[in-house]
Amino acid sequence: MAATADRPAVETVRNRSNVPRDVFELAKPGITALICLVAVGGFLLADPRSVNLLRLGILVASGGAAAAGAAMLNHYLDRDVDGRMKRTRHRPLPDERIAPSELAAVLGLGLLAAGIGTATAFLNPLTGLSVFLGGLTYVVVYTLWLKRRSSWNIVIGGFAGSAPALAGSAAAVGTWTTGALAFALLVFLWTPPHFWSLALLLKDDYARAELPMLPRMDDLAFSGKAVVVSAALLVPAALLIGWTGAVAWPVLLVLVALGLLFVGLTLPLWSQVTPRVARRGFIYSGPYLLFVILALVANAPILLWGGFAGGL
Repeated sequence: MAATADRPAVETVRNRSNVPRDVFELAKPGITALICLVAVGGFLLADPRSVNLLRLGILVASGGAAAAGAAMLNHYLDRDVDGRMKRTRHRPLPDERIAPSELAAVLGLGLLAAGIGTATAFLNPLTGLSVFLGGLTYVVVYTLWLKRRSSWNIVIGGFAGSAPALAGSAAAVGTWTTGALAFALLVFLWTPPHFWSLALLLKDDYARAELPMLPRMDDLAFSGKAVVVSAALLVPAALLIGWTGAVAWPVLLVLVALGLLFVGLTLPLWSQVTPRVARRGFIYSGPYLLFVILALVANAPILLWGGFAGGL
């Protein structure tokens, strides 16, 4: 009887299905856009004084395709746990708005392969390798291996967000520069406080889906301290970017200030975990990375015309 009673609601959702919109949702456009911006940041850090717009465009197109493909594969592999969580149960695959669900996997594999192939053929093999490593980490290491097994899932899986910075550097100059490596480290360190702040808010939802998304799922006090420590690590990561000489000192000051603000917003979690503070940390974490990338975009004209020396 319960299945019969639920059917009208499911059918209503299906009737609202819009294939282009649902496919767009499968691509996780917000995350894909952020990944493209990280790649742009790595590109500009590698050679801020000489920006090849054609190569930058190919980087964004290939990286965006690969990121969208990896996101679709993540949707497909996580369709069962997504259906058990309030936050994700109305995604296209749990809602059966795209059927069969294998279509998402096929499209995801195609986009991922196209992105890697385009980066390799039209830029260079190191860029293609960087894109491949990002996709491999997100789909295989994070989604398939760690997400359901270990609370280290986000920490190790964070490399998927760092790889675009390396791809950007490789696309610009054919190698991974020290500045881009330092930026990749910053993105890697940004991932835990971003996701752990969300996990503090959705602890029960993740527990229902049996996903160990916090350092200690049964110890909120420890997890709150972990958020503060991980946010604090962003400050020395910013200083490391400055040490490489890749950014002008006004940009470095902005990067450090952004990190200190992150610490200040999450610091109350050290003594008491509250939804208000956890939400504040999560809400700031997205704009934090965006502002970091915008600072790196501004770095090029500052170095060219501002007369500010890079480095510490």
